[in-house]
Amino acid sequence: MDKNFTMEAPALVCRWRLAAATLPLENRHLRALSRRSVNGRPVSPQLVAWAKQHIEWTLGEGASAHPDGVLMLVVDEAGQAAMTVGPYEPLSQVAGTELASRALESACEGEKTGVEPESLWAVRDGELIWGASDAARASGAATLVADLARTLGLPVSHDAGLASRVLSGAMCNEVFLVSDEHGIVIAKDATGALSERFLEGYDKLLAAADHHGRPGFRL
Repeated sequence: MDKNFTMEAPALVCRWRLAAATLPLENRHLRALSRRSVNGRPVSPQLVAWAKQHIEWTLGEGASAHPDGVLMLVVDEAGQAAMTVGPYEPLSQVAGTELASRALESACEGEKTGVEPESLWAVRDGELIWGASDAARASGAATLVADLARTLGLPVSHDAGLASRVLSGAMCNEVFLVSDEHGIVIAKDATGALSERFLEGYDKLLAAADHHGRPGFRL
């Protein structure tokens, strides 16, 4: 990078989980990136192409210090972009209300950028509920969970007020956060077999990337 390169205030920050110096959800994250906006304008195809090229050409070396870390894509108010890799730090607070608070903060981000990087999901009376509106644009991780639900034959309903109700004390049978950075995070006070299956599917994806240990393993 040019040593004279400077960025203005960040307008968009994406945080994507790595595994073995690869980005297992690369294609999903890039599709979600194309649906985002910066200062009210859609992210350009050129920026998406730049991100893809940067991932494929330099991620392996760039992630050598943190192969299982987090890839951060930052776009400033002028549309300039930069990528960096940092360590991954798991969430320390994982009660249902705490996950709901994160989902509400993410919803505010989604209002500005078009995509919520984290969303709350729940199981209620055997039904899988996605805490977002029907018109919501899914993050990379959310598309994975939606596809896993289809493979399990589970219908998914939308409820944009889910996080607010969980935060106010209305618990479901199971509650979990779906995050581009943290993957599947199950609420410690609302665990269950179905959410564990989604977590298992996500963990298998990371483990497969680690086993292959090379760019190109994508889902």
